[in-house]
Amino acid sequence: MRHNGNVKTTRGIEIPDDAIEWTFARSAGAGGQHVNKVSSKATLTVLTASLSGSVVKCERLIAAFGEQISVTCQETRSQWRNRELCIAKLIEMIDIAAAPPAPPRRKTKPSRGAIERRLSSKKKDSDKKAGRRGDW
Repeated sequence: MRHNGNVKTTRGIEIPDDAIEWTFARSAGAGGQHVNKVSSKATLTVLTASLSGSVVKCERLIAAFGEQISVTCQETRSQWRNRELCIAKLIEMIDIAAAPPAPPRRKTKPSRGAIERRLSSKKKDSDKKAGRRGDW
């Protein structure tokens, strides 16, 4: 996950370590004395302009996130673990946003056999219902 102090994603985008800004606060929720005195909630902020990678991927990130990316984590009691979870979430978000868009769907028409099967089924149902009608 970490390489030379920098964070590198699977899509080849590198986040410089000095571009990551951390803030810590007290977590919400139950936990008693521990929650009331320890700042274990971690918030990570990165400017999208500081990310390095291909121009196309960086443009996709700016379109998806705007000028900055913020990730907050308060799932565990440990500040260190919450920091690691923030980095993992950041990498996942960046990889999803940097992915190329899916190609548009190609229109197809049903095969001749499929059309014939559908029509014969309709004809069979029609004959069945016509047989239920009595001649008055």
